[in-house]
Order: sequence, then structure tokens, then C-alpha cells
Amino acid sequence: MLLPCCYLAPVSHYSAYYRADEVQLEVCDNFVKQTLRNRCWIDCPQGALALTVPVVKTEGKTLVRDVRISDHGNWRHQHWMALESSYRQSPFFEYYTDDFAPFYEKKWDFLADFNEELMTLVASLLDIKKPITRTTAFSPLPAPPWGECSVDAKAALSTEIIKALPQRGSGEGASYYQVFASRHGFLPDLSIVDLLFNQGPEGVLWL
Repeated sequence: MLLPCCYLAPVSHYSAYYRADEVQLEVCDNFVKQTLRNRCWIDCPQGALALTVPVVKTEGKTLVRDVRISDHGNWRHQHWMALESSYRQSPFFEYYTDDFAPFYEKKWDFLADFNEELMTLVASLLDIKKPITRTTAFSPLPAPPWGECSVDAKAALSTEIIKALPQRGSGEGASYYQVFASRHGFLPDLSIVDLLFNQGPEGVLWL
């Protein structure tokens, strides 16, 4: 299965990964701004909050594998503070702190490397033992039928499209505990960290 190389990808992304025999990350397509390649959505008291990894501006088209991370705006500290503020009251945030904190302390040069290492970590925490490789050339695929759970690179280009995909798990549109659900209701298909911090190792049941 071909999946986009996303930053802390949504639950639907990992549901597709969990169901696939093997996965290739698409890193040979052109980087598109304002997509999940460098943006994720988490839960906060006001609703869904976007966290965006700043990237170095380039002239013309740039392949995802060549996109460099910018140090602009002290984003690592801001992202970690946002995660801590949003999830410190969740059941498993402290349980996973030592796993995720180093990603916001170390400097990463390339976005694809950062995203892939995070995906590898999440896979290990959810006990998903399936190989991840990278593409070596771009091969466009048609968008999958909306009735399927799989998400390919083309379908994931738009934040709006991937957020509109139904969360799969224990029945269609299954929900799980979220810290701020009493304020604004359940928010489906947020970043995988929302599932991890709220459900812990049992998060795999929702995939």
C-alpha cells in the first residue's frame, strides 16, 4: 500500500497501515503546502488544533524527500507545549512522554526522515510489525473508493479530504475517550497521538 509521508498522521492513515501487508511511503511526489505532510491535528479545549512543521522555502517544485525543516519560530518547543497542554490529563500521556519528547529536542534536517521515524515509533507502540519502505520514483495512483479504509497519496493531499474520511474501528464511526469531548463532542480522525494518549496500547483495537 502507498501512503503519504505525514507528520503524526491521522488515525485513518494508521488504520490503512494496520490492514496492509506492507507499506511504502510516497516521498517522490512534489511537496504541497498546507497538507498533512507537515501538519497534524490534535484535540484541545477549543476544538481541533493544527500543528505545522515549518519548512525551508525552495524555488520551484521540491520532492517530499528533499524538503528541509526550518528552525523558524522555535516550533519544537511550541509543538511539545501544545501536546503537553492538550494531553497532560489524558490517561497515557505520561506513559509515552519519554518516547515522544526526544523528537522535539533533536534537530532534524529533512521532513521525510522526521515523519518516518515518528511513524516507526508509533508502529512499535501499537505493536504493528509490518515493513515500511520508501518509494524511489513517483507513480500516481487513483484515489480509493470512499467505501474503503485505505488512504493513498492522492487522497491524502488535502487536509479536508483526509479529515472527512470516517474513522474505522469497533463499528462504523466508532468513538473513544477524549479529554475534551464533554466540551465539543468527539472529534474523529485526529492525529494518531490522540488515540495513543487516550487509549494507550489498546489503541490498536480502533484500527
